[in-house]
Amino acid sequence: MSFGICPLAIIPVRREPEEKSEMVTQLLFGEGFEILERTLKWMKIQTIYDSYIGWVDSKTIQPASYSDIDEEENVFCCSDINAIVKTSSGNQYITLGSTLPYLKNKKGKLGNEEFSFQGEALNSNLLERTDQNIQMMAEKFLNAPYLWGGRTIWGIDCSGFTQIVFKMFGIKLKRDAFQQAEQGILINFVDEARTGDLAFFKNDEGRIVHVGMIVSKNRIIHSSGKVRVDHFDHFGIYNSEKKNYSHQLRFIKRIL
Repeated sequence: MSFGICPLAIIPVRREPEEKSEMVTQLLFGEGFEILERTLKWMKIQTIYDSYIGWVDSKTIQPASYSDIDEEENVFCCSDINAIVKTSSGNQYITLGSTLPYLKNKKGKLGNEEFSFQGEALNSNLLERTDQNIQMMAEKFLNAPYLWGGRTIWGIDCSGFTQIVFKMFGIKLKRDAFQQAEQGILINFVDEARTGDLAFFKNDEGRIVHVGMIVSKNRIIHSSGKVRVDHFDHFGIYNSEKKNYSHQLRFIKRIL
């Protein structure tokens, strides 16, 4: 087996090994993966964090050993929207939720290379899961544009948003909404929902197609066009701008 690590702020992961192929997810700085297959230009990978499979341009990645991407050592996340890492190739901005491997005293290790970090970071295993902290972390993404496959403040989809927020609290969510719907404990009534619960929404065929996070009574934060806060009830999400229900509720799950 061989492994790699993401040395850039973002690396697109595509469905097929070609640049025009659909982006299905993204690697963020410091996230590791196993290399499953290689071609001359592309690598088929499986992410360590959520076991997602896709293709990345081999020019964008950095080789690593398994110990370099050991999740027990990679508990620090970037919690700053203007953070900078400095490597031998220079400075680059990184995004909220990026992994900071082996971070100590503002220094970390990216494979065989050291980096320095300028910004705010947190230990995801130690961040208190209070209503205030959960809401604060989620609201850092407000107005981030919707992007299919995105996981950053520069573009994020509905399940990417919930996944990254939960990552900051040391809780692993799967990548897609229908996969996240398999996690957690079912909440029977909307009135029982609390901050941090995930609400899942269905299409006309009953398939899970959307997810959002409850932030307070009858309020939900989710990525739809942009990350936004809307009214939420037993029917679904009500868009006050369009004066209609944009998403039909399927059920609510408690993860935290």
